[in-house]
This record gives sequence, structure tokens and C-alpha cells, in this order.
Amino acid sequence: MSTAVLSEVLEANRRYAASFGSKGQLAMPPARHFAILTCMDARLDPAKFAGLAEGDAHVIRNAGGRASDDAIRSLIISAKLLGTREWFVIHHTNCGMEFFTNDVMRDLLAESIGPAALVDGAWKNQSHEPGSHAGHFIEWLTIRDQHQSVLDDIDRIKSHPLVPPGIAVYGYVYDVSAGSLIEVKSKPVKKRVARDAA
Repeated sequence: MSTAVLSEVLEANRRYAASFGSKGQLAMPPARHFAILTCMDARLDPAKFAGLAEGDAHVIRNAGGRASDDAIRSLIISAKLLGTREWFVIHHTNCGMEFFTNDVMRDLLAESIGPAALVDGAWKNQSHEPGSHAGHFIEWLTIRDQHQSVLDDIDRIKSHPLVPPGIAVYGYVYDVSAGSLIEVKSKPVKKRVARDAA
């Protein structure tokens, strides 16, 4: 079955391949020796916000841009076999992963594996397809605090036993309303005020 989207993608690829030129000779290792872990959100275009051309960097994407086991697997391969030495963890404002919890996703899937929609502030299934409890065995890596999730992911990456200590890991939040990257630094530790003894 053909769809408009399928036809559009194949036509776009035909035009792209027609002017592909010397890109077929690009080396496998990324020329700029860095990798980006970011969200799959369609509003994010790492090539544009980070100034990338084909062959420049590895871009690893998943829901939320989280440091999942598979994302870390990709980063390790990126460094071990393909020479990257700097990694960027980039989450973003208004991320869909902030709008549900593990329990919400698990309950929705248990009821139906079909699509759901946000209705009056709550997620509701939109189909009567059967559900599955398989979602109860997945950590969905939802986000409560965008700043903290970046710090948590950096910590998880840096503390992984297969990540070399010399890899630089940077954290940013991409502002979807402005197109800018905002650096995430460790939250300051609040100091306790010493009280004089009475």
C-alpha cells in the first residue's frame, strides 16, 4: 500500500541521490570526533543547531535524549572504534517525556497498544486494540526536571565502566522556542548556616 508520505520520502531521496556527488567517499569515523545524544523530537535538527554536515559527527537519538543502555552502547562504539572524544547530551524544553510517567505509559499499554491522546489534561487511549502488560518491564525514562535529567544522564555516562575517563561530556538543554543551547551545570550545593550556640 502506497501513501503520500512514502511517495514524498522516495521522491526526496531521488533528488538527494541525484546530487550526492563526492559524499560517497566520506570516511566512516566522524571528521570532527564528537557525538551528540539528543531527543527524537521533530523540532530538533542537530545538523542545523550544531552546524553539522554529513560526516562530521555521530548523532544518537531516542525519546528524551536519555542515556539509556542502548544510547550508551552507541557512544561506547563511537569512542572505542570510531574515535570520538567529546560527547554532548542535549535535552530540550517542552519535551513530551515530561508529560507522562512510567505508570501512565504502562497503564495505557496494558489497556491498548493503539494510539493515545492528551484529553483534558489526561492521556486517553483512542483505539480498542488489545493491550499488553509487556510495558511493565520497560523503564520509560520519563523526565520530571529537565535540568536534573541532563545531570543524571551525564553522571550515568561518566560512571559507566566502559566509558574512558578522558571523554569530555557536556550537558545542554535546547530551547525549542528560541533555537539556542543552554548549558547545564551542576546545581549549587546549599550551605548550611551555622548557628551560634546559645
